[in-house]
Amino acid sequence: MKKHPQLLALGAITLWSSLASLGVALAHVPPFLLTGLSLLVGGLIALPLSNFKLAAWRVPLPTLALGVYGLFGYHFLLFMALRLAPPVQANLVNYLWPLLIVVLAPVFLPHLRLHWSHVAAALIGFAGAAVVILGQADAGPQAGEAGLAGSAWGYVAAVAAAFMWASYSLLTRRVPAFPTAAIGTFAWVSGLLALLCHDLMEPSVSLSLRDGLLIALMGLGPMGASFFLWDKALKTGDARHIGILSYLAPLLSTAMLIVVSGRAMTWPVALAGVLIVGAAWLGTRAR
Repeated sequence: MKKHPQLLALGAITLWSSLASLGVALAHVPPFLLTGLSLLVGGLIALPLSNFKLAAWRVPLPTLALGVYGLFGYHFLLFMALRLAPPVQANLVNYLWPLLIVVLAPVFLPHLRLHWSHVAAALIGFAGAAVVILGQADAGPQAGEAGLAGSAWGYVAAVAAAFMWASYSLLTRRVPAFPTAAIGTFAWVSGLLALLCHDLMEPSVSLSLRDGLLIALMGLGPMGASFFLWDKALKTGDARHIGILSYLAPLLSTAMLIVVSGRAMTWPVALAGVLIVGAAWLGTRAR
């Protein structure tokens, strides 16, 4: 039975909604170590998908470089953003990537056209992110211990992560076709690279049983199965429509962060949510 690309994308989005909360729960784990272990666990999902035949994992070097750019680069920047800036605000800024997928789709995929409603949706979404960042002034003690300079770098990392994931998602349509099981290659190479960076740049730490279970959960879900669902959705669906559907991700993710952190909903976060949902609705008006 042929799976609907929107359902595949929705599955990935649902899994991604837990990524920020898990990242905050594992904030004491160095980011390269966390990224590396999670990606190695996630890559294991490719084994049953390829019937345990590693030949299905082989891809040309430029395709592998793109996969490492997306999987390793994006998640490291996201974890850094969540540590340097208030997690709820940084998470919403990071979730500009659905907007960027829609706006940049005609740039990376020339056969797609940009409708005026796509532009309007992008502007509304960026307005939502601006509200979140400006709300930093009212965050008080919740702004975190990194200070204003640290928060600024956190927002820079969040914006960079958003662009990196959007461009990776679109560029997978520009490289030669590859089996979805090859995502395991992206994950394992990226994971090993992250562990090498951890060994060279970060202090050693001891992980508890709880840490190991959370890392395994992260690897199997938001940093594992989600990649395979996302790749299949992009290969079989319209990138603009999938990008619009992805606007659901910041709402689910932010709601989970607020529940896990025990914080009250603030007006900047609520207003940003309304703006982003409005952008999603407007974007669906275009065909």
